[in-house]
Amino acid sequence: MASRPFWKGYLKLSLVTCPVALTPATSESEKVRFHTLNRATGNRIVSQYVDAVTGKRVDEEDEIKGYQRGEDDYVMLEEDEIEAVALESTRTIDIDLFTPHDDIEWIWLDKPHYLTPDDPVGEEAFAVIRDAMVTTKMVGIARLVMYRRERAVMLEPRGKGIVVWTLRFGDEVRDPRAYFGDLGDLSPDRPTMQLMQKLIDGRTKHWNRDMVRDPVQERLLEIIAAKKKGRRRSAAPRKSEQPGKVVSIMDALRKSLAREARR
Repeated sequence: MASRPFWKGYLKLSLVTCPVALTPATSESEKVRFHTLNRATGNRIVSQYVDAVTGKRVDEEDEIKGYQRGEDDYVMLEEDEIEAVALESTRTIDIDLFTPHDDIEWIWLDKPHYLTPDDPVGEEAFAVIRDAMVTTKMVGIARLVMYRRERAVMLEPRGKGIVVWTLRFGDEVRDPRAYFGDLGDLSPDRPTMQLMQKLIDGRTKHWNRDMVRDPVQERLLEIIAAKKKGRRRSAAPRKSEQPGKVVSIMDALRKSLAREARR
């Protein structure tokens, strides 16, 4: 069952406009979630905001956002002041520019959303924008207020729809040169590479969603199901195989291939 859109507005490119709806492309609704309980009573524990200095509970009407400018010194902002900053991008995805898809590295991509036309009358305009990006092999760049912040987003045509990726802010992406810059230019010899390629070939499969299954969650669901039936399942941690000390990469590859053959 498709989930309901969490945002509705307009997709705009110059004078071409159409109503659209935005839905998160991923979901965490199936994830196992826990509440914190009072062991003695079995009742849920409720979190409350308290004053860090007085220790007294703070009522909801007395809560306010604050920006720290120094030690114990904050600038207070009312909700209406924060909301007043929202621009036209609150309800409009106005494509500012286009860029080749390969120019945007994967690390900038944050959260995917499905963008679909929200009115049969606007489907033609939506299709023109989508198909033009496919033909030119471009993606659109726009700005949109999401999750209470105005964010840059990338519009990528996908099948009959468009995927809208929120893009990470510039200060969120670390420079890889700080981590990879000191690595040497070592190139493995040909025999080593041939053995490694053979090992990779033996483990190559077409992608399927079982490759990203969560065995920890599956185990938790087994324990929960057993407890519902009044049984107690063993929760002892599974032992993980510790890697042995590698003396020779060639020896390790040969042993790996021999084990793969036995499998």
